Amino acid sequence: MSNTHFGFESVDEREKARRVRGVFDSVAPKYDVMNDLMSMGLHRAWKAYTMLVANVKPGQKVLDIAGGTGDLALGFARKAGPTGQVVHTDINEAMLRTGRDRLLDAGVALPTMVCDAEKLPFATASFDLVSVAFGLRNMTHKDVALAEMQRVLKPGGKLLVLEFSKVAKPLAKAYDWYSFNVLPQLGRLVAGDSASYKYLAESIKVHPTQQELKDLMKKAGFGHVDYHNMTGGVVALHVGIKC
Repeated sequence: MSNTHFGFESVDEREKARRVRGVFDSVAPKYDVMNDLMSMGLHRAWKAYTMLVANVKPGQKVLDIAGGTGDLALGFARKAGPTGQVVHTDINEAMLRTGRDRLLDAGVALPTMVCDAEKLPFATASFDLVSVAFGLRNMTHKDVALAEMQRVLKPGGKLLVLEFSKVAKPLAKAYDWYSFNVLPQLGRLVAGDSASYKYLAESIKVHPTQQELKDLMKKAGFGHVDYHNMTGGVVALHVGIKC
């Protein structure tokens, strides 16, 4: 078994899966509140733009991977309508439970399942759209996960990867200071957990850059890949089309 990144640490691959699960078990109850605080509300704009690019039509089938608290799944469900289907998945049961409850509170019942993105339990060419928001960087084998996402898409289908990325150089120093000083303290004060937010900051730093992720998506079989930087590269939306 080889080693992989867990933030800045090098750990056994099996150990990473266990520790990532622990992080999200811990952050699930305060996840939405912390997202608002950490991003100063900007995550809502990033997701709104993702919804715009997704352009889900009535009757389409959508797979939301690492769907967490369900905000994208809820938006997709409203667009796909009663003739479409949105499948809400996450590898972490605590996050999925939080998301399912939130969806039910909004009057939306979706197929919800614990699911490993590296071994998707769906038939080839099943979905018109696959999305993963702020989840890819926590996956051990990103290449395997991307190949699985490509497999379950229909020809002409679209993959959307919304993820923290490489920030523009003039912002880098201030962004690093914020990530490694402010975020863990916010985590401690609001969620009672600074270590998980330290990991989240580290995981962003070791995630592939915009171009590196574009290359990974090409290698996974996507014919056309493009990306859109937002907030100076703090996040990027990668769009891949299956030929």
